[in-house]
Amino acid sequence: MSYVMIDTADGVAQLTLNDPDRRNAVSQAMNDEIVAALDELEPDPSIGALVVTGAGRGFCAGAVLDDLLAAESTGITRIYEGFLRVAHSPLATVAAVNGAAVGAGMNMVLACDIVLAGRRYARFDSRFLKIGLHPGGGHTWRLRHVTDRTTAMAMVVFGEVLSADDAHRTGLAWEVADDDALLARAHELAARAAAQPKELVARTKATILSLDEVADSAAAVESELHPQLWSMGETAFKDLVERLQSEISSKG
Repeated sequence: MSYVMIDTADGVAQLTLNDPDRRNAVSQAMNDEIVAALDELEPDPSIGALVVTGAGRGFCAGAVLDDLLAAESTGITRIYEGFLRVAHSPLATVAAVNGAAVGAGMNMVLACDIVLAGRRYARFDSRFLKIGLHPGGGHTWRLRHVTDRTTAMAMVVFGEVLSADDAHRTGLAWEVADDDALLARAHELAARAAAQPKELVARTKATILSLDEVADSAAAVESELHPQLWSMGETAFKDLVERLQSEISSKG
């Protein structure tokens, strides 16, 4: 059985978590396939963005218990490998949350750059404390950085489960889409990023992710200076300048 399905179109790769009988719970086998898939997709010049979703009615129902317990003895970070591979990817990433995202499934949501939530079926559930487990894999840090402190506390400590509309209201989800239009909307957004120069997207994404370390205006200017100078020497910008200069010359 393949635990990950990959489809590509318009520069976008769709990665579908594919264990619907277990609501796409994270196993080590699934993690290995996610890592292998990204190892192939990231250097592919035709792929500029990634959409992550789940097969069937679930997005990702957490970690497979046996694999989680096995990771305790072999190295707990093994069970993090799949979502961390997505979190650290230079590709633009979109989570199309088509069902419940629970525990480690929330980590996969938080690993993506933006989140779209299916109106009827999407649910966002931290759940770690409910099963007597401290959150792991950077869960609290990522959640706190995409939402406010109160939302993070409500979800993690007080066990609040968010609907699609709740996720949108609190900033966890960028947009709510009708369930039958969710993937099309995710691909539409992803294709916009994929249409840009791949290295430019990667460098811009890296700049945005580094902003937590920026404390003032001068540091903000400095953080963008070198990547902007690099982009001015690249084909996309040079071609634009040449077209504009040509248009001005023709009008003169």
